[in-house]
Amino acid sequence: MRTSASVLVLVFCAASLRAQSASSPEARAAAAYDRALRGGPLTLRAFLMGFPKGADLHVHLSGAVYAETFIRDAAEDGICVDTVALAFATPPCTGSRVPATDLSRATGADSQNLYGRLIDSLSTRGFVSSPGRLGHDRFFATFHRFGAVSRSHASEWVDELASRAAAQNEQYLEIMTAPPNDSAAQIARALGASAALSGPEASVEDFARLRQALLDRGLRERTATGREFARATEAGRQRIEHCGTPQATAACKVEIRYLYVVLRDTPPEEVFAQALLAMETVQASMDAGEGGYVGINFAQQEDGFLSMRDYTLQMRMVGYLHSVYPRVHVSLHAGELAPGLVPPDGLRFHIRQAVEIAHAERIGHGVDVMAEDGAEDLLKEMAAEHVAVEINLTSNAIILGVEGAEHPLPAYRAAGVPVALSTDDEGVSRIDLTHEYVMAAREYRLRYADLKEMARTGMEHAFLPGAGLWARPDAFTAPVAACRGQTLGGDTSSAACKTFLDGSQKAAAQWELERRFRAFEARF
Repeated sequence: MRTSASVLVLVFCAASLRAQSASSPEARAAAAYDRALRGGPLTLRAFLMGFPKGADLHVHLSGAVYAETFIRDAAEDGICVDTVALAFATPPCTGSRVPATDLSRATGADSQNLYGRLIDSLSTRGFVSSPGRLGHDRFFATFHRFGAVSRSHASEWVDELASRAAAQNEQYLEIMTAPPNDSAAQIARALGASAALSGPEASVEDFARLRQALLDRGLRERTATGREFARATEAGRQRIEHCGTPQATAACKVEIRYLYVVLRDTPPEEVFAQALLAMETVQASMDAGEGGYVGINFAQQEDGFLSMRDYTLQMRMVGYLHSVYPRVHVSLHAGELAPGLVPPDGLRFHIRQAVEIAHAERIGHGVDVMAEDGAEDLLKEMAAEHVAVEINLTSNAIILGVEGAEHPLPAYRAAGVPVALSTDDEGVSRIDLTHEYVMAAREYRLRYADLKEMARTGMEHAFLPGAGLWARPDAFTAPVAACRGQTLGGDTSSAACKTFLDGSQKAAAQWELERRFRAFEARF
């Protein structure tokens, strides 16, 4: 009888624990999520708008701005719209070029028609792929069409991104941008033949020689331009948002850092010079504690002629520079390719080289991973080394035609590779980060816990300084010893935990994400 009574007690206790677990705020939020998922995309979007998303780690500044903003800025700048090319152009506004102010007023059927066609031209709105009309080409063509708009609007653009992020409960953005500075490439061109790199077989000695030649020509002094651009952009954005005043907008709470972009589809000596200036600028910014640049990235289409021809050489450049500037973080576009876009051989090594040669801590896109040589071993390596993947579902669908079952997101997750959702170019694609969460949830039937893990992964792999909150990388179960036993995200913490958080920007941001999860889940 005593044995039976003991069993009954154990059963009762287990049932009680299950009931308590089921009634926890997280469990209730998960149940609400399940109902929203069954309710369809609109219901799910409404649920996920307030879901704490942490970070967007893969976002290009110019590509994130909506076309309507560019049209307004063009009107303020007094530039023209080429009605044939459907692009902005410098004055005089004659012939097929009309003043952009005509569009900002948008009165009359003709102006409204042109206004709509220009928005389509500056984005992928309404685009449907057909034979001879690829989303890839439409996407990349947009950047040339709004390129004439002045970078003096950068603070307004960052405010647009921050305001949109705040509305979706995002707290951190790493924005990719190339400062308005062509001096590195100019110095490389001025060096002429003496700067030449001898193809993929260029040696470490060749890189060291070219680095010294560029520094001797004053490249290090050119870091001031990029650093000032970041400082001025952030200061302007905070003025727009009235940060530090009673009128401060919600966007003030969105933390911004920058990745210095290197244009990869240029001659190798110029790519190296840009990458060197990027490394020097980021290191100087970090040394000064400016909170601007935190890392570098390479941009432009990966399937471009020079990008493909020089890919291995470029990865070796980054690997060499990483050895000289080990504190500068590296995230790289790698594997933004698909069968047919390039020959099969072009799909076999880009991600591996980004990870193993260039020492990328994160990669963006990673779409062709299963076509890489030794794909399963590569996935295991990325999981073991905690190399994260920035997943951009909408742009992958538009640019590469890869979506649904053809996308490697499930393969990455099954292998234990850290995965974070991001937007890439939300203005060009006419989306936001919530759209990507909805898309991922519906296409891959993700659980609430899966989305929560992705949000935590984004903050875990942010390039903020300091140690992370979690005791083990990408294991969101136990915090570091200093904060063990604390209510994560709570309003108060022990003296040891507070000291730890005060000394780490990353851990403080992760604590804030946990606070947001607590607040969100308390609603259910």
